[in-house]
Amino acid sequence: MNNRQINEQTESRDNQTYTISELAGEFEISTRTIRYYEELDLLSPGRTAAGNQRFYNRRDRARLKLIIRGKKFGFSLTEIKEMIELYAVDPTQEEQLKRTLRYGDQKLQEIDRKMQELALLKEDLLQMRQKLLDELKQRSGNK
Repeated sequence: MNNRQINEQTESRDNQTYTISELAGEFEISTRTIRYYEELDLLSPGRTAAGNQRFYNRRDRARLKLIIRGKKFGFSLTEIKEMIELYAVDPTQEEQLKRTLRYGDQKLQEIDRKMQELALLKEDLLQMRQKLLDELKQRSGNK
């Protein structure tokens, strides 16, 4: 493969567009979810001249991937938007990385708190279970 062919492939990939249905299928979300992200200005697709149909480029696809990953980690859409928009302000991504780390640290603390609460809840439930088993055993012995 020569340099011209490589450049043509790269250019073709850079210009690749996706329909809303293609992205919804790829990420296993509804088209309504994608439209909602648009309403929140998390995505801004282009429009075709004829028919005014949405089309999404590689940047939109990458943003959608970040949104879904952020949701998976428990970030709010406001936090996700803030982190994504920092890239436009600071192409070095330093501020974006710092903010993401700060939000990530907050999530880790939240997870630790929840895990402690769940451990206590489990302990309480096991104690209650044992009391109930003891009560059943006592009632069975009295018959």
